[in-house]
Amino acid sequence: MAQPANELLTAQIITSFGRRFIVRTYAGKTYEATTRKKRVDFACGDEVHISHINQQQAVIEDYLPRHSLLYRQDATRSKLIAANVTLMLIVLAAVPTPSELLLQRALLAAEAAGILPLIVLNKADLPQNKPWLEKLTFYQSLGYQVINISALYNVAELRSYLQGERAILLGQSGMGKSTLTNSLLGNEQARVGDISAALDSGRHTTTHAQLYDLDAHSQLIDSPGLQAFGLHHLSVSNLLHYFPDMRQYIGECRFHNCTHRQEPGCALKQAAADGKLKPERLQFLQSITDELIR
Repeated sequence: MAQPANELLTAQIITSFGRRFIVRTYAGKTYEATTRKKRVDFACGDEVHISHINQQQAVIEDYLPRHSLLYRQDATRSKLIAANVTLMLIVLAAVPTPSELLLQRALLAAEAAGILPLIVLNKADLPQNKPWLEKLTFYQSLGYQVINISALYNVAELRSYLQGERAILLGQSGMGKSTLTNSLLGNEQARVGDISAALDSGRHTTTHAQLYDLDAHSQLIDSPGLQAFGLHHLSVSNLLHYFPDMRQYIGECRFHNCTHRQEPGCALKQAAADGKLKPERLQFLQSITDELIR
């Protein structure tokens, strides 16, 4: 029986191409969907109201209240990544060379969005992973969980973390996100590209955000590879809340507007001098602060 043209349906965005989407209703019907007036404030994982045009096409009218929204923002524009995510899988691998800075930025974004992060070191079969396991012990000391797996051989440990979650795979190209997706789904739904070892970088294999059902209660979103993670949407006044190793010093500086540089009585500078805070972390805080106030 055809749906009345003026009746709104509730659906979930399962694929995002920027301004074009694929949505799926709770009854399992999928539509190619567009938005009105070139709206771009929708993301994969959003629950939306749609009005259908015909049996294949629909228009997204609005989104339902979100539990979380993950996005990145540089000085000129914002990019929505996913909505209603509960778990962020930050995927690293020793080959090609991963970016620790991207990891740090992703962790800040997760903290700000209220999303639980899980650091996934992929390609456990590579001997080059060992130094990275040692490097990641610092992040474990901050309370973040780290798992070392191989997408090609065994993802059982990762699967246990995904139960009842809507998770997103986040990371640079070449880290194996699509291979992880294939392994978790048990098929070849995600495209996998060859790594260009000569350039020490991965080819982009996922060009849009795609949501998959792992089971009746768990979902996984594979996202395009990132080379940068803009944090201009964060507030300087809230930054310390997103650093697990610095939260305890909130309000301890002599001056309430301390920039944690030259001011006397800075609790963070004292903590770094006492060996309680890594100087590199203080430098990272300062660099993010500089970025946000430009």
